[in-house]
Amino acid sequence: MTRLATAVSIALAATFAAPALAATAAEPLALQCGRLFDARSGKILSARTVIVRDGKIESVLEGRSEAPGARTIDLSQHTCSPGWTDLHVHLGSQSSPQSYSEGFRLDEVDYAFRAVGYAKKTLQAGFTSVRDLGGEVTPHLRDAVNSGLVEGPRIWAAGKSIATTGGHADPTNGYNDALSHLIGPPGPTEGVINSIDDARQAVRQRYKEGSDVIKITATGGVLSYAKSGDAPQFTVEEVKAIVDTAKDYGYRVAAHAHGTEGMKRAVLGGVTSIEHGTYMDAEVMSLMKQKGTWYVPTIYAGRFVADKAKVEGYFPEVVRPKAARIGAQIQDTAARAYKNGVKIAFGTDMGVGPHGDNAREFLYMVEAGIPASVALQAATIRAAEVLGVDDQGVIETGKRADIVAVKGNPVEDINMVMNVDFVMKDGQVYKQTL
Repeated sequence: MTRLATAVSIALAATFAAPALAATAAEPLALQCGRLFDARSGKILSARTVIVRDGKIESVLEGRSEAPGARTIDLSQHTCSPGWTDLHVHLGSQSSPQSYSEGFRLDEVDYAFRAVGYAKKTLQAGFTSVRDLGGEVTPHLRDAVNSGLVEGPRIWAAGKSIATTGGHADPTNGYNDALSHLIGPPGPTEGVINSIDDARQAVRQRYKEGSDVIKITATGGVLSYAKSGDAPQFTVEEVKAIVDTAKDYGYRVAAHAHGTEGMKRAVLGGVTSIEHGTYMDAEVMSLMKQKGTWYVPTIYAGRFVADKAKVEGYFPEVVRPKAARIGAQIQDTAARAYKNGVKIAFGTDMGVGPHGDNAREFLYMVEAGIPASVALQAATIRAAEVLGVDDQGVIETGKRADIVAVKGNPVEDINMVMNVDFVMKDGQVYKQTL
């Protein structure tokens, strides 16, 4: 996507978004919370008043308190939580029966317009931060959000995912021979590697393009136009080359992986997190615990594709059996991983399903036997650990004022997360339906 095209799309989008942004003010606020979720302990605390000034949490006081010069917001019927983080989204896309043909009909500017709406829905759902794991539009969307042009969550953008030839993120999968020969084989610039030197170049290209995190597709995938959904697609040496080069730029590496061998190689190569992890076995779990590797299950995506695989024509026939076979297993894998002590953080793979429905992952985690308090920690303090930041994920003095509020007690009834009444990011209120 050209920067000119992106600039045009974002500028037009900003025209519509500007009134909502302008309606907010940088005044100090006193949030009177009926309950507060303490992400460090995983416990629900009694009434607290959170004083917010200049985008930061100035103090957290017991009970209902006033602050001189601060506007009070009554959240006494609500539980306040640190803003949630979804560690696996794709804001530049959303699956549909037309997804596979749209790539030949739409321009990148069309995807940029859509991404603006997806970002706003995500923020309104209570997700104040996301890690976008693959999409050339999103680094530009991140910049627009950071500049205040459009509403959206804080974004860690991977840009183009790194794949191998024919792998899950090879952008030419499914092209006919004539088109493939015309375009030529993609290389490291396009995020496709076949050697250690290619691996290093691909990471450096992502740095050049402004990525915040590196994403690799360590195995085949469900939705790519290719037969295998789980075959390993990197050598351990290639993964190590990616991880070592990423460290030079302060990057962490997330690995999409369904198959056991591909996961094993990714963990041995030093990735920060395994995404999906469908066929994770006891050996991989043990290795992840030894290496301190995080697991981001994306149960939502698994259930979504398994359901849509039953719908004639929703997926191409080469995709449909993978969606039915792989998608249905992820929730059970998450249950086993939790019981075995694997570190779990929150992610949905949203963009597979409709943006804004991210919180449903909490419900599926609880269905898998993960306590509600642990699921909430996965999207707050644990997600911050995966990102390598210490200024968010908790409601404490000096941290970012990212706060969401839901009625009732989500630890007692996780369904409460589906109705977010209040969203604040960096001290600015983006949603208030009290």
